[in-house]
Amino acid sequence: MSVLPNRDRQAERREATRREIVDAAWEIARRDGLAAVTLREVAAMIGMRSPSLYSHFDSKNAIYDAMFQQAWTLFLDEQRGRLDHLPQAPREALLEIWQYFFDFSVADLARYQLMNQRSIPGFVPSEAAYAPSVEVMENLITAMHRLGVTEQDDLDLFLALGGGLVDMQLANDPGGDRWRRQIPRVLDMFADDIGLPGPPLRRTP
Repeated sequence: MSVLPNRDRQAERREATRREIVDAAWEIARRDGLAAVTLREVAAMIGMRSPSLYSHFDSKNAIYDAMFQQAWTLFLDEQRGRLDHLPQAPREALLEIWQYFFDFSVADLARYQLMNQRSIPGFVPSEAAYAPSVEVMENLITAMHRLGVTEQDDLDLFLALGGGLVDMQLANDPGGDRWRRQIPRVLDMFADDIGLPGPPLRRTP
């Protein structure tokens, strides 16, 4: 007769409640903006009194911290599978990297703002929450080195161009693809500038 390990049901319930709190905070942020998240509204949304939240999160910033970690962990989990199956051609591989980041970003404004912009005054992610984003960047740098992008200035420019296109899309054409269509053209200009081999992504007639 096999003996199953004892389940810590109290810990499971506590973790389920924490997830429910974070989910409620995301719902508020997506509806009204990140700054609109309050302990009172989060508590009301899940049928809990505000003081009870402190047994799970000691502050509103602690909830933001959990949201930040959750968002970057999701990106990291999806990134791992994608970077192992990139096209051989460097420009096509960079295109896939960039388009995925773009699509992930524009799919959720509140998530993008929390992950990539200093949108919450006084909020600084904890070391544990920040760790997935560090791993994402390490994975990206490793992949780009394999593709021939090795200079730090070039890596910085690649990130700045990608973030700029996302910002323009979210600010000026939410739900559209006006700036997504520019990705191949911008990538060709970037690749030409650093001497990355072709063929070009933007075909000419």
